[in-house]
Amino acid sequence: MSEPLLALIEALKLERLEENLFRGAVTDTLIKRVYGGKVLGEAMKAAQSTVDSNRTVHSMHGYFLREADSHNPIIYEVDRSRDGRSFSARRVTAIQYGLPVFTLEASFHIPEDGLEFQRPLPDVPPPEDIAPMTYDTERIANLPARYQRMFKIMLPFDVRPIDGPLGGHDAEGNPLRRVWVKTVAPLPDDYTLHRAILAYLSDFGLVWTVIGHHGFTLQNENISVASLDHAMWFHRPFRMDEWLLYHCEGVSTSASRGLARGSFYRRSGELVVSATQEGLMRVHGA
Repeated sequence: MSEPLLALIEALKLERLEENLFRGAVTDTLIKRVYGGKVLGEAMKAAQSTVDSNRTVHSMHGYFLREADSHNPIIYEVDRSRDGRSFSARRVTAIQYGLPVFTLEASFHIPEDGLEFQRPLPDVPPPEDIAPMTYDTERIANLPARYQRMFKIMLPFDVRPIDGPLGGHDAEGNPLRRVWVKTVAPLPDDYTLHRAILAYLSDFGLVWTVIGHHGFTLQNENISVASLDHAMWFHRPFRMDEWLLYHCEGVSTSASRGLARGSFYRRSGELVVSATQEGLMRVHGA
């Protein structure tokens, strides 16, 4: 397994302090602000650790309350809200310096047979027809820390961007982003890990599609963007070490906020996860 993928797995590990209390790992300290996808993945793992193994997460909604400091661990406190016959509900509060920095509501379900419908897989070229992202490590090392962090987030993944460059200094102002993605090596058969890694990845690039509607790119210094909330629905089984299409689009901007929607499809056509994210978007000097 590659070093960046091993580092990601280690970054998402939790230390159990008490029955409902967990501590996250300190890993990426390139910039002070913790990457939101890491908090999402850790909070989901903390909640799943308090639920029977036959109940898997089917929905979650998280709110980013404060900027978390990457140089110190985050503590996750789980409230076992309810355990019913087929559903369980959990509330997770992520705490740093005695204050909540993130809250998560998650619901878990014993899988059942029922009705089946989904929007079809978008018409896109297969991953084999798309050039993979490549990384010039010397050039990356000379970029500002926030761009270095963006590339570091992507290193555990084989990424095939359909709509032009993705991330870092080359990011384009594009209101639609479609990428094929999978981990660079096989993962263990641990559904909790696969879901945590997908949550980690889902925060990367989703809300950027909204600023693309206005012609902004990540290179514009006169716009600041910060995640406000993040929601996900898990429809069908998937593996992060198999190709997934991540289809992202900007939906709306108003009142200095922007909403984006994302969908993950297996290459065989199944819609496996839906995501939405709202971000604060302030244009300076406008």
